[in-house]
Amino acid sequence: MKRMYMLMLMSWSVLCLSTSCSKHEEEKEESVKFLVTSPLQKDTTITKEYVSQIHSIQHIEVRALEKGYLQKIFVDEGQQIEKGQLMFQIMPLLYQAELKKAEAEAKFVNIEYQNTKKLADGNIVSPNELALSQAKLEKAKAEVSLAQTHLGFTTIRAPFSGIMDHFQARLGSLVDEGDLLTTLSDNSKMWVYYNVPEAEYLAYKSHVQADAKPQVKLKMANNEEFEYPGIVQTIEADFNNETGNIAFRATFPNPKGLLRNGETGSVLMTVPLKNALIVPQKATFEVLEKKFMYVVDSKNVVHQREVTVGAEMPDLYIITSGLKAGDKIMLEGIRKVKDGDKIRFEYQEPKSVIAHLKVYSE
Repeated sequence: MKRMYMLMLMSWSVLCLSTSCSKHEEEKEESVKFLVTSPLQKDTTITKEYVSQIHSIQHIEVRALEKGYLQKIFVDEGQQIEKGQLMFQIMPLLYQAELKKAEAEAKFVNIEYQNTKKLADGNIVSPNELALSQAKLEKAKAEVSLAQTHLGFTTIRAPFSGIMDHFQARLGSLVDEGDLLTTLSDNSKMWVYYNVPEAEYLAYKSHVQADAKPQVKLKMANNEEFEYPGIVQTIEADFNNETGNIAFRATFPNPKGLLRNGETGSVLMTVPLKNALIVPQKATFEVLEKKFMYVVDSKNVVHQREVTVGAEMPDLYIITSGLKAGDKIMLEGIRKVKDGDKIRFEYQEPKSVIAHLKVYSE
């Protein structure tokens, strides 16, 4: 009996000690003040990245205009060539012979015409016969002109200044009419195409005047920014029904020839946001690739809430859903609480909070 009494006394002591420690910890927790703020609601701008395709302002295929052997190549792959510069020579012997034949035929018909004209002037032949002779002469002259054109097609010159691509036919190759010889690119300016979602297109159009040509920047594949800004010059007429996007085209100067046709990159475009909700990044935490925040209710109880990040800026997030302008959010100590905890807090104005972030304090 005495032993039982001792055991009950020990149990009671442990229970009292445990309750005392628990109360002490609760009091300690309640004595800690957490920093709380609200989202900052204001009109702002963000820089959006759009995957882009880079194209030369002129990029053409150079093809053979006549059939024959590729007799001479006057340029090299990757060479900068000037407008009118001789590029290829297709063996012209056949076309030279056709020209001589046409010229000889024209001389013969011209003699016939002169004789017929003399006879017509003496009223020996009818005017109709003179007109027929004149028509034969015009036809012969047209044949000469056609032969000269075919002969001219055997020499291929650059239609504009640009950079040669690799050869599709080698010296001595038999090429047919229309065969591809190479491509030529004018890289003095570059056209950069990128797709913009419908909502961002509407925001862009509502904040940009009709005749304005806003500037954009280009981030190249090595993550470096291209030194020359571009200008948005064209927006396509129709949206893509499958993606909900519309294509923009920006023109970039390329005086150093760094950009080439077919490159990829990202266009950096400033997009306006109206009544955006801005929160510090440190007020959020991530669970299974989803963003959450702790929102404090009217009874000082914290609740875990999922939010959607619409855009990211240095030290800041733009929240598009899950949060209202008047909500109180935990700024610090989010790892020290859990959903449903009651806290004591100190409220700080959002403008003051953002002003003291690292990016704004420099």
